[in-house]
Amino acid sequence: MWKNEKSIETTATPEQIWKLFSDVCGWKKWNAGIDNIKLNGEFAKGSTFFMQPPGEEGFYSTLVDVKKNKRFTDETVIDNTRVLVHHIITRLPSGNTKITYSTEISGPNAEEFGQIVTGDFQEVLTALKALAEKAI
Repeated sequence: MWKNEKSIETTATPEQIWKLFSDVCGWKKWNAGIDNIKLNGEFAKGSTFFMQPPGEEGFYSTLVDVKKNKRFTDETVIDNTRVLVHHIITRLPSGNTKITYSTEISGPNAEEFGQIVTGDFQEVLTALKALAEKAI
């Protein structure tokens, strides 16, 4: 099992972060690693989405856990490697919000996938924070 965690603190509320998370087609606004994305159904447990990174083949992911204003987890399985990304929103005592991407990868290519999947997460979180705070 390969694990990784990245987080950032923001003045945006959990509701503002959730609005950006649940707008799957809008992820391209804050995630440069997405060239094309489409949600099949509602932003709810069991729904799938298709995502294509720039210059690469696309893949399908499934929303396996969705708790409004708190968290969601997506699961992607490619070549017998399972990638779980937990997107967690935590209200802090200061009134700020912490956004965490926690990744668990298992399978024959776990470490290789891990480096690819999480390589830009800090930049993605920084862009998400900037967009969320712009809406304040």
